[in-house]
Amino acid sequence: MTGKMKNLITRSLTGIAFVAILTGGILWGSVSFQLLFTLITGLSVWEFCHIVNQREDVQVNVSICTVSGIYLFLAVSGFCSGLTPTGVFIPYLLSVIYLLVSELYLKSEHALNNWAFTMMSQMYVALPFSVLNVLAFQPETSFSLGISYHGLLPLAVFVFLWANDSGAYCFGSLLGRHKLFPRISPNKSWEGSIGGGATAIAASQIFACYDVVLNRWEWLGVALVVIVFGTWGDLVESLLKRQLGLKDSGHILPGHGGMLDRFDSALLAIPATAIYLYTLTL
Repeated sequence: MTGKMKNLITRSLTGIAFVAILTGGILWGSVSFQLLFTLITGLSVWEFCHIVNQREDVQVNVSICTVSGIYLFLAVSGFCSGLTPTGVFIPYLLSVIYLLVSELYLKSEHALNNWAFTMMSQMYVALPFSVLNVLAFQPETSFSLGISYHGLLPLAVFVFLWANDSGAYCFGSLLGRHKLFPRISPNKSWEGSIGGGATAIAASQIFACYDVVLNRWEWLGVALVVIVFGTWGDLVESLLKRQLGLKDSGHILPGHGGMLDRFDSALLAIPATAIYLYTLTL
């Protein structure tokens, strides 16, 4: 068996397991959703901190950043599900203050870089995963003050991203001629992006058949938001890796790279989707 065939099999098995775990964790219930994305948030923040620490002029506190990111997810989850009051965010704010003030005593020559990447670990990685809770926990009805868990919206974001990626790969391989962002990601084409977008839109109409909260046009809007911001999210992570001189963000997922490689598109698509859905209620 050739090396390419082994890599294809490894990549396929990892991809199947990844999709199964993510889908099952979201649909199983609120507890599995919270446990799964607590783990994902922690691993992603930890990975981000480690790759930026490879620069000689950066030294962020990996442990505190990771714990802070995990706590942010749990705090937002508790607040959105109605289990905790707003005071749950106080420890997180204290950790952010500590991460800023600690640079005064570490006597680092590159404190500004440390501050920037420390805050980026929270705003770029931890916060988007935390916003998943905004999508997952919704008021039951207009006549009830209760909050219930709905896994369909968080799942839809990932399904649309997968559909967009799969469509972009297929259409790009067959028809790709015009490069989308050759400076950052030379393999992406306009033809692939359009094909991926069409695939994601088709998936959104399937979701519309099983959901009574959003109509077909609103589901179409969700798909368009995910397509645009997911593409930008992918390019942002590609630029990050290019600046750091990396091919992959990590090796935790055989054949797929690291956590950031798998969730790069979601890091912008999740908060953008939450903003879009919020505007529908204004």
